[in-house]
Amino acid sequence: MSVFKAYDVRGTYPEQIDEDLARRIGDAFVHLTGAKSLVIGRDMRSMAPSVADAFIDGASRAGARCVRIGLASTPMTYYAIGALGTDGGVQVTASHNPAGYIGFKFCRRGCVPVSGETGIMDMARMVAEPPGPAADSPGQVRGEDVMDRYIDHVMNFADGVKPMKVVFDVANAMGGHALPILIERLGLDARILFPELDGTFPNHEANPLKEDTLRWLQEAVVDGGADLGVAYDGDADRVVFVDAGGKIVRADFITSAFAEDFLLREPGGSVVYDLRSSRATRDAIEAAGGRAIRERVGHSFIKATMRKESSVLGGELSGHYYFRDNYVSDSGDIAMVSLLSILSRGGQTLRELVAPFGRYFATGEINFRVDDADAKMAELKAAFSDGETDELDGVTVQFEDWWFNVRKSNTEPLVRLNLEADSKDQMDARRAQVQEILGAPEGE
Repeated sequence: MSVFKAYDVRGTYPEQIDEDLARRIGDAFVHLTGAKSLVIGRDMRSMAPSVADAFIDGASRAGARCVRIGLASTPMTYYAIGALGTDGGVQVTASHNPAGYIGFKFCRRGCVPVSGETGIMDMARMVAEPPGPAADSPGQVRGEDVMDRYIDHVMNFADGVKPMKVVFDVANAMGGHALPILIERLGLDARILFPELDGTFPNHEANPLKEDTLRWLQEAVVDGGADLGVAYDGDADRVVFVDAGGKIVRADFITSAFAEDFLLREPGGSVVYDLRSSRATRDAIEAAGGRAIRERVGHSFIKATMRKESSVLGGELSGHYYFRDNYVSDSGDIAMVSLLSILSRGGQTLRELVAPFGRYFATGEINFRVDDADAKMAELKAAFSDGETDELDGVTVQFEDWWFNVRKSNTEPLVRLNLEADSKDQMDARRAQVQEILGAPEGE
């Protein structure tokens, strides 16, 4: 399987990605983009320093000046690319993947992401050929510490944060890098679970979308009487929240709360949201006087639409929250600071804040293993032809009191169903109808 993916380059070390490939990728990225200057950050995995250095070797050979910021979360690298005004950059990380993995996330100038369609597949072809011509003189390589400036940038999103009691789970990953400084600046009564940076992930996987990874956080929040809990993923660009009772809060509810708050400061602005989100998200945006823009799943699509529409905010069910004033990039730290600001100013608990968004009934995402995904989606369109249908991402069919979306997996013979209705009885009945076509969910 190719290490060149839809949104990044990712694979096992050293079997799939080693220093030689990293060097060739650095060379290819510079020749592809014409970049004269790059920021390079890396995560805490044991191989990340040598892989980052090899990328820098290749990029410098091709003529790019390289700013090595060292250990950094992905949002910190995004910040450095934007604030330093370089022609692009790369984060050396495998995000939430297990210890044996490493990879690269790429940006052009202004933190515009490079996806499979906008450069990654071109690089895949380029690294299979001999390297491009070396520059007349290699690009200068220098180190720069951006931590203090990054913290100041994140704190620009803080507004009236009170000394709340918060538990954080950083899973021995990059969420713990800047967090102690942010906690001190915010004046929080905080506890950090698994704070030591350790790329072997000795306690649990750094993937908060897997509910079983949240049990330590949930227990610590409840046992400690905390106001809420915050879980970061491996490279800290995603974040998941739990309330004081340990209940996981849906990401689309957080997007809804952010929209209400951000639109107070920007009346009539637009917010981009993942099409799997609850209708409550659309309702919240429109009730706040904003323009609600549905978009297909995936950070490159959300960011592109935000740029096109100058949207103040974006959100996905995966726990990515995007901020226009953060170079149209996602940040777990800024999401955390923004939520604490909203709770502090409003005097509400997290459960109270999101309660109005829970008026619909949703199945959550359900996977179905199918032989022919296209045929199944065509069958669904025919069966529910009396609804309003679109194919923005898979098939979405909407009725007045319920809707569903079915999307193909990019990597497996699966389709993924999300369904929501105005009542639980309606949800159960409609799910049964859809399952008559899709069959039993995977694992049942």
